Amino acid sequence: MRGDPGLYRILEKLEIEFDYYPHPEAPTVEEAARHWKDLDAAHCKNLFFRNHKGNRHYLVILDYRQDLNIRDLEQRLKQGKLSFASPKRLKRYLGLTPGSVTPFGLINDTEKHVHLFLDRNLENAEHISFHPCINTASIVVKYRDFLRFMDYCGNSWEYVKMYD
Repeated sequence: MRGDPGLYRILEKLEIEFDYYPHPEAPTVEEAARHWKDLDAAHCKNLFFRNHKGNRHYLVILDYRQDLNIRDLEQRLKQGKLSFASPKRLKRYLGLTPGSVTPFGLINDTEKHVHLFLDRNLENAEHISFHPCINTASIVVKYRDFLRFMDYCGNSWEYVKMYD
């Protein structure tokens, strides 16, 4: 399996079962969607933002089919002006490269700096899929196991309704 070996050790430690699906490099959800058609899971768009001062960082997770208006997102999250974080910041805080953004990167956030916003519309999913810290595979876990993973990571997070 490709991806972060530390991630697989953590999933094993937490007794989180997952299905691993290798695929060609897929740095965008549009490209990844071609490989998801047979996967029974909620598929996500994962976006990494910074605030205007650059001292706060946010991982935003929503259904991949949803369009995102950053001004609308700013109003919903109430965090001020947002912009996409640089590749340097993505590497520093999540240990990831562009095109591989995933909440599984929180295992690399030892300072618990990144705050996660999870779209409430995903709450009813039975299974959810993400890249395993590399964009040449997807893994599917039970949604409730994903929440256990989040608790293990210890980062702050909250639900937010991204769209009506």
